[in-house]
Amino acid sequence: MSTAAAPTPAAPPARQMPHTLVIVGALIILVLVLSWLIPSGEYQRTAVETSEGIRKVTIPGTYHQVPKVLLGLQALLLAPIKGFLDGSLLICFLLVIGGTFAVFQETGAVESGICGLTDVLARRPALEGLVIPVLMTVFSLAGGIFGMAEEIIPFVIIFIPLARRLGYDSIVGISIPFLGAAAGFAAAFFNPFTVGIAQSIAGLPLYSGLGYRLVTWVLGTTVVITYVMIYARRIKRDPSLSPVRELDLARGSLDETSASASWDARKVAALVLFAFCMVLLVVGVLRWKWYMEEIAVLFFGMGIALGVVGRLGPSRIASVFVTGAKDMVGVVFIVACARALLIIAQDARIMDTMLFAASKAMAVLPRVVVAQVMFLIQSGINFLIHSGTAQAALTMPIMAPLADLVGVTRQTAVYAFQLCEFVNPILPTSAVTMGVLGAAKIPWDKWARWFLPLLVILILLSFLLLIPPVLFFHWGPA
Repeated sequence: MSTAAAPTPAAPPARQMPHTLVIVGALIILVLVLSWLIPSGEYQRTAVETSEGIRKVTIPGTYHQVPKVLLGLQALLLAPIKGFLDGSLLICFLLVIGGTFAVFQETGAVESGICGLTDVLARRPALEGLVIPVLMTVFSLAGGIFGMAEEIIPFVIIFIPLARRLGYDSIVGISIPFLGAAAGFAAAFFNPFTVGIAQSIAGLPLYSGLGYRLVTWVLGTTVVITYVMIYARRIKRDPSLSPVRELDLARGSLDETSASASWDARKVAALVLFAFCMVLLVVGVLRWKWYMEEIAVLFFGMGIALGVVGRLGPSRIASVFVTGAKDMVGVVFIVACARALLIIAQDARIMDTMLFAASKAMAVLPRVVVAQVMFLIQSGINFLIHSGTAQAALTMPIMAPLADLVGVTRQTAVYAFQLCEFVNPILPTSAVTMGVLGAAKIPWDKWARWFLPLLVILILLSFLLLIPPVLFFHWGPA
C-alpha cells in the first residue's frame, strides 16, 4: 500500500537588506547619538591661498573645547532638508543627467550604437579582451589627471547595456567608468583637488613626488582592472554567479535585434552630437575648469539638441525628459541624506574633536605605523567628508606638522591622505557612490558585498605603499 509523500515545508522567505535610505537614516541617527557623547570643540581657521584659490584651513595648536552642543529631534529631521540645500548643485546635476539620457535613449541611438559595437567585437574576439582594460585605463587617467568623479555618472548609463551585450553584467558596466576613475582619483599624480590642494597646504612644491605617485597609479589601476576582468570572465562563463542576475533579467533581454537597432540618419546624428558633447566636456573640464554647474548646462542643452535631431517633437522631449528626471528622485533623496551626516557632525561641532584626539594618539606610534594610521584616520574622516578639497583643508594643517613631530615627511602625510580615496566606492555616505548606484539601479548592499574583497586588497596595497617612503627613502619635496 503506497503512502502519500509528506508535503515539503515551505522555505522561509529570504531576508532582504533594508532600503538604502533606511541604512543611511540609521547612520544619521548613529552620528547624532555620537554627538551626545563626544565633546564639542573646534580649531581656529585662517584663509590661505592655494593653487585652487582661497581656502579656510585649521591652525595647529588652537584646538579648544566649546560649550556642549546638544542636538535633538528637530536637528535630526532638519538635517536631510539642509542636505537638499547643501547638495542642491549635485541634485540639479543628477536630475538633468537623468532627463538628458532618457531623451538620448528615446532616439534609439544608444541601442543601435551598442549593437554596432558588439557586432564589431563579435567578429574580432581578440578586441573584446581589450575593452575592459583600455576603457578603465582611460577613466583612471581622467581621475588621476583632473579628478574625474561626479562626471562619470552619465557614463554609467551607457556602459551597463554595453557590458550586458558583451555577456557581462551591470556590475561590470558600472565598474568600467566608476572604479576606473576611482582608482585614478585615489592613486592620482596630478589631481588638483587632492594632491594639488594638500601639497599647497602642507607647504610642498606643487606636484612634487611625481615618480612614486606614477608607480602608485600603475599599481592601483592594475589591481582594480585585474579584479574586474577576473570577475567579468567568471560571469561570462556562468551568468548565474552574478549578484545582480535578477536585476539584469528584470531590465529586459538585450540579445534580440529589434527595429531600434537599425540605423538611420537621425540616430547617426544623435551619436555624433553625443560624441561631440563628450569631447567638449573633457576640454571644458581640463581647459576651462568646468565644474558641475557648467557640465549640467552642457547636458541640459545636449538633451534638447538630441531631441531635435532625433525628431521627437517639443512635447515628447519634455515628457521624456521629465520621466528620466523622475527616475533620479530616489538617488536625490539618498544624496541629501548622505549630506545630512556631515551636517549633524558639523552642527554638533564634533569633527574637530575627533581630529584632535586622533592626532594625539598618533604621536606615540612607530613611524611606519604612523603613516598607516594616518591613512586609516583619513579613511574614517572620508566617511563623512567626500570632497578631497574640503578634507585636505580640514586635516592637512594638522597632519603636516604632526608628520614633522613623529619623523615622517610631509609628503608621506599628503600621500596617506590621498590613498584614503580608495575606500570611497563602498561608502553609503558618498554622493558619487550613491549617485552611480542609483543611476544603475543596483542596491548598495549587493554592490558592497561584491566590492568588499577588492577593498581589503586596496587597503593592504595602501599599507605596503606607505612603507617605502618611511623606511627605504626619505621622500621629501623633490
